[in-house]
Amino acid sequence: MTATGHAVIGVVIAASIPNPIISIPLAVASHVAADLFPHWDPGTNRDKKPHDRFFAEGFGDVLLSFIMTLLLVVFVFPNTNLLYAYIVVLAAQSFDWLSAPYVFLKITKPPIFFWFYRLQKTFDNRLDKPWGVIGQIVVLIFLVLFAKLI
Repeated sequence: MTATGHAVIGVVIAASIPNPIISIPLAVASHVAADLFPHWDPGTNRDKKPHDRFFAEGFGDVLLSFIMTLLLVVFVFPNTNLLYAYIVVLAAQSFDWLSAPYVFLKITKPPIFFWFYRLQKTFDNRLDKPWGVIGQIVVLIFLVLFAKLI
């Protein structure tokens, strides 16, 4: 799932569960669940993209994820503490952050970066555009609406 998708899920968790002892582990687990859902992200078809395009798409996605977090907290979940929301969002994105040094820079020392990359490959279920984007958007809209209604 995109970093933006993980961010939306993180905000929903932060808005719904004010206890960080529950919300942060749940956000980390949500990363696995979200990546099991067929989705498009900047890494889809990465072997067919120049590295600078892959990096730009990834950077844009991360930037959008931070903007989306702010917008959701301000306009949709205004009773949620913004700092808390960003902490939960980072937890929801944690697998990607921990594999990014290997994915983007091929850093293998310490080996944890490569280990997280290999772990993610076991549950990452990619689906190319347009359906990999459409399905992701539908699920995220449903989650936000569900969280607003409960």
